[in-house]
Amino acid sequence: MNRLDDIPALRAEFPQLARRIHGKPLVYFDNANTAQKPQLVIDAVSDYYRLHNANVARAVHTLGEEATTLYEATRDKLARFVGARSREEVVFTRGTTEAVNLVAYSFLRPTLKPGDEILVSRMEHHANIVPWQLVAAETGAKVVPAPITASGELDVEGTVALMNPRTRLVGLVHVSNALGTVNPVAEIIAAAKARGIATLIDGSQAVPHFRVDVAALDCDFYVLTGHKLFAPTGTGALIARRALLDAMPPFMGGGEMIRKVSFEGTTFNDPPHKFEPGTPNIAGFIGLGAAIDWLQAIGMDAIAAREARLRDAMRAALAAVDGLRLVGDARARAAVFSFVVEGAHAHDLATLLDHDGIAVRSGHHCAHPTMQFFGVPATARASLAFYNTEDEIAVFIDALAKARRMLA
Repeated sequence: MNRLDDIPALRAEFPQLARRIHGKPLVYFDNANTAQKPQLVIDAVSDYYRLHNANVARAVHTLGEEATTLYEATRDKLARFVGARSREEVVFTRGTTEAVNLVAYSFLRPTLKPGDEILVSRMEHHANIVPWQLVAAETGAKVVPAPITASGELDVEGTVALMNPRTRLVGLVHVSNALGTVNPVAEIIAAAKARGIATLIDGSQAVPHFRVDVAALDCDFYVLTGHKLFAPTGTGALIARRALLDAMPPFMGGGEMIRKVSFEGTTFNDPPHKFEPGTPNIAGFIGLGAAIDWLQAIGMDAIAAREARLRDAMRAALAAVDGLRLVGDARARAAVFSFVVEGAHAHDLATLLDHDGIAVRSGHHCAHPTMQFFGVPATARASLAFYNTEDEIAVFIDALAKARRMLA
């Protein structure tokens, strides 16, 4: 039996889902912000500190070897999970933000010249905008926004038309955290590759929800974060072509990213360790490995199918709410819904929903340009994961109607 056939039993693996908020059962619809953690992941972190606590790669004693084995096993698991070409192409980072900054400063910054362009879409998270702006300001390059449509879809033809001999990199979110749009990243990657342009795909909202094959996508860089993948915070990864990692200078200096240090000069380690200085979040990455094991035991295809059903149920339910407008309604979308309600500020709406035990996000979702495009200061956002239920959707819709009456 597929574990998704027994949702109550699966939900029981998540301690926080049993909480009551303001006396009401928790309805957690903020998964695009961070996912809840199953007990197996919590136990993996606890077991490291209880049984294996030692630093990695710096000891020959038993505890050090155990910690290193557990930590490096996650690199192998993650490489297989996302279809990386090899484990050496998986660089551990604190999350997507650090991974993008690594590419910005180590890959792009050394070669940027005045007039060069970095092409990113108008639906990007700030983490895939601001690092490019910083390196552009230092070099005289510029960040060019790729167009999106009124439905929140990428304007593919318009995006490709902006690619030119000055374009050095195309950065594109795989799934929009603000709109739920699933972008045709393979098409954009192919167009950029045909023109000799590097590509970076932000997979933070994709990897937790459906099968991703980085090698098949053929992008140069793919970034992800662990805490949305049911794993601890402070974990993430950059998946990059080995040839690029070999050529890139280190992003930060310190221990473990070196082979030999003297005052005459330093010889750096091979990738990925060249980009991993200092003591890492060992427990967090062990937890990430446990989360990957847990997800694979369920099956990403089964997860995607269940979330598609929840997405369709939520879309139909929201369509029946008077005065509610979806912000972005792409044909290819995840179970992420940003919306505004007539006469209600998003923050007020989220506060009233919280009083009914429902956790949704409100604000700009680290996507100011997206909000500006749609002419709204903020939205409420409900984002679902496979452990959510149709009954929770019904509770949410009832609470939404109640909140609207109170704010009218």
